[in-house]
Amino acid sequence: MRFQRTLHDDRKGRKTVNVRILVATLVFALSVCGLWAQSRPDALAEFRQGNLDRAVRIGLDEIAANGRNVDAYVVLCWSLIGLDRHDEALRYANMARAVNRHDPRLIGILGEVYFALGNNADALRYLQNYVNTTQDVGRIHEAYYLIGEIFIRTGKFRHADIALTNAVHMRPANSLWWTRLAFARENAGDLLQSVEAYEKALALNPGFADARRGLDRVRATIAGR
Repeated sequence: MRFQRTLHDDRKGRKTVNVRILVATLVFALSVCGLWAQSRPDALAEFRQGNLDRAVRIGLDEIAANGRNVDAYVVLCWSLIGLDRHDEALRYANMARAVNRHDPRLIGILGEVYFALGNNADALRYLQNYVNTTQDVGRIHEAYYLIGEIFIRTGKFRHADIALTNAVHMRPANSLWWTRLAFARENAGDLLQSVEAYEKALALNPGFADARRGLDRVRATIAGR
């Protein structure tokens, strides 16, 4: 009976030791994984910090390792757009769409690229598709702004008013966007609303020359009536 108790205690002790070894091994493995994750290059983090060249290099490495990594393509394209390398962004966006044609981020990227390249028709088509399908609130305001600019380019000023109103509603501290909204309203003949938008732009940025000239121009037009 004493032997059985001793044997039982020995097995219990070994089981306890094995559990402790297993826990220690798991803790060590998780620590190593954490250190590896911290040291692993992160293209998105570099992009957010404005290190666009480094984000591009990391993105290219990630794509070379896995050509179906759509997230890598997306960050790469955003970085290339930020560097005004629009032809390259277009090429990689189309490569990514061969993997996932319906990813809304890629649709938005194509809209931005075509806008920069002066292709208003394709830019508008992709950007409108993007705002109708995406839940990416972090970039949708930019899409509305670009849509507004396309409508200004094509002389559809009331359409531009609608798009730019959405843009400033989402990012009300952007003096450029208020100025472009004011310009659209000015050209649509909505002069009082144009004055309001120019004044908003100048309240945000008193030294903004375009807004000052626009406000003076619209006030002179109203005074001459």
